[in-house]
Amino acid sequence: MERSRKTQNCNSFSSSDPSTPTFGSAAASPSIASDANSGILNETVLVLVFRSINWDPHVICVAACVSRRLRAVASRVLFRELCISRAPRMVTALTAGGAAPGGRLGGGWHSLAKLLFFCCGFAAPTRFFALDRPTPGHFIAISRFSKTSGRSFLVRRCWGDLLFVSDPCEHPEVGGVGEDLLGAYRGVFRGFMKSKTRAWLIGKKQELESRVRCPYCGARVWSMMAAGLVPKTASRRLGSHEGRLDYFVCVNGHLHGFCWLAHLSTDEEGNNDEEGGGGGDDDEAVDRDEEFVEDDDYDGNVAL
Repeated sequence: MERSRKTQNCNSFSSSDPSTPTFGSAAASPSIASDANSGILNETVLVLVFRSINWDPHVICVAACVSRRLRAVASRVLFRELCISRAPRMVTALTAGGAAPGGRLGGGWHSLAKLLFFCCGFAAPTRFFALDRPTPGHFIAISRFSKTSGRSFLVRRCWGDLLFVSDPCEHPEVGGVGEDLLGAYRGVFRGFMKSKTRAWLIGKKQELESRVRCPYCGARVWSMMAAGLVPKTASRRLGSHEGRLDYFVCVNGHLHGFCWLAHLSTDEEGNNDEEGGGGGDDDEAVDRDEEFVEDDDYDGNVAL
């Protein structure tokens, strides 16, 4: 008799009756739902924890891999706070004027965070840029993003768009002594859905690339070389010979590209130092370890 009673109690958790609460459901135990959002899974607690370690991007990435719930919190809150902490002026510019309705960016905050701190390297040859072997992506200690540089990547008809572009990341392991070096760069548009660049691409029915994807959000991309939207100023800005570059823009407004950086002689390097190669008042330097410090000469350095 006692044994049959125990059996009945145990089987009640798997009852097919929809009115019977199942194990692990909110209906079965209202406290379970509240417990799921308490402790380390509480967003307020997580914000305080990650603020205390200066929004370390490596730790946020690890936390996002722990569970789906933590990944959702990281995507919605932690990566956003990381971007705001390290690149405040850049984020303000990207979200101004209703460019980020509801605080949402194209591709998500995790994509912007990856773009700020990660060089995508060179995965495979493209139609207009070839390389013998792939170059892996990597975290970058410090990056400088500039609106002035971004304007150099826009043809005259698209000058009304706002585009941040980083300085090229040099990859000396590719070029030899005295040879040109591989440079990889990245950027992001503000409000790409309403941009003149996107309107031109759509109006001309430019096809999306079939073999290239955005390394930051995984979306499909347009080739700016194929679309004829690469101005001569882009090569000059990068320090590359004309035609020795290629870059793409994805449907979410992320830009990534490659170029061969012209080798400078010692005299040329000295002349550049004398002329001053520092950032303008629209640059953002993003530092991965240190908090961002406002500076009149930089819109920001992003440092990991």
